[in-house]
Amino acid sequence: MTANPLAPEWLRHPDDANALDPEVWPQNAARSASGAISLGGVAAPGLHAMYGTPLYVLDEDDARARAAHLRASFDEAFAAVGSSVHVYYAGKAFLCTEVARWMTDAGLNIDVCSGGELAVALAAGVDPARLGFHGNNKSLSEIDRGVAVGVGAFVLDSVVEIDRVADAAARHGRVQEVRLRINSGVHASTHEYLATAREDQKFGIPLSEAADVVALIRARPELRFLGLHSHIGSQIFESDGFAEAARRLLAVHAELLAGGEVPELNLGGGFGIAYTSADVVTPIERIAADFARVVAAECATLGIPVPIVAIEPGRAIIGPSTVTLYEVGTIKDVAVVEPVETVDLDKLDQRTSVRKYVSVDGGMSDNVRPALYAADYSVRIANRSSDADPALVRIAGKHCESGDIVVRSDYLPGDVEPGDLVAVPATGAYCWSLASNYNYLGRPAVVAVKDGTSRVIVRRETEEDLLSRDMGSRPQGDGRTQRQ
Repeated sequence: MTANPLAPEWLRHPDDANALDPEVWPQNAARSASGAISLGGVAAPGLHAMYGTPLYVLDEDDARARAAHLRASFDEAFAAVGSSVHVYYAGKAFLCTEVARWMTDAGLNIDVCSGGELAVALAAGVDPARLGFHGNNKSLSEIDRGVAVGVGAFVLDSVVEIDRVADAAARHGRVQEVRLRINSGVHASTHEYLATAREDQKFGIPLSEAADVVALIRARPELRFLGLHSHIGSQIFESDGFAEAARRLLAVHAELLAGGEVPELNLGGGFGIAYTSADVVTPIERIAADFARVVAAECATLGIPVPIVAIEPGRAIIGPSTVTLYEVGTIKDVAVVEPVETVDLDKLDQRTSVRKYVSVDGGMSDNVRPALYAADYSVRIANRSSDADPALVRIAGKHCESGDIVVRSDYLPGDVEPGDLVAVPATGAYCWSLASNYNYLGRPAVVAVKDGTSRVIVRRETEEDLLSRDMGSRPQGDGRTQRQ
């Protein structure tokens, strides 16, 4: 069969709508003899029966392996140029106590952006010295708590934070290590909302002001300046933007050495992953080699030592490790009429095509990225395989929004039916962490799978959880009423 005219240009009509692209799916995903998808050796129908849907299924070995491989790749690349690397896992992608432990087991530090993320890392038993604290508007209480528990480094995002962190350090009798986030002006090739180094936005200090701001940091004896920090964006496939940011920061880094030590350079994260078969991902080992080559060459040109380099990957580690399972409910074949050019350029003809809307029991409450960033995903039937001809589908959520779409375009076997399970891969990053209770849906559970076993690492929210904060649902006279 030919491709549906409604399909986007990048979406190839599949030879087999059951196939699992290894670039998109976790390393331990496969179809069993029965045709069901298994994840970490656990079949999707069994996961559905035990835990319900929607369900985030996290391949533990996959996540651990990606963390270890990334760390080893950067260690090797920078050892070759006479330096070393601090790798911080970006907790904002997805953080729970188990994942925090997996990351530190792999030799990574943890990057947190709020008091809540700090609390999770501490509850996981992470040494506070292995934590970095980000954020463009850290509260006074967050700063004070971070300094008090011994957070390794704060990333200062504005001039006002210099005194806030220094004053907290003075109260707690500490010298607090800090980095300064710089807006490099590099325009990363990514969605506008994912580009974080453009001039007109909330993050960082302009590169032209870096020297003056570092002088203010050095004037506070309670602070130790580690170096400059840059993050140009997220879901980036090309290395050119990272290279240009490194060159710009190293030029200022070299000037700052005249006024004192600058032991580190933090180049952030944002490495892209494959969400669909059309995404071509640069291997981590090549990214590491490119980083090391550019930094070493620029340092040689400037005549300065190669600093310790810090990076902050999140999506590249946890994103491909997770698959979201849904149960299919309503299915609608929707006829779409499109204008089509004719031989007579002054006239238009019409063409009617069909898109199959497959609605599932989740949606933008468990994956808001398609609505937020127009993100694309893939989908496969998870409980069986099928020889039916592929049909163009759109996986829709159950929320009261026309933009509640989980997968905008992919092909499934045309006999997909209510009660089937469908699996959406590469949902480990920014799905659970951006999840909401829209329409009063409880957030799904996260289940880790490994060696044919499964366990809950974040439980599903219940209606009781949702009502527990609704004070109008409390019996009168329970002592919770406050009078002014």
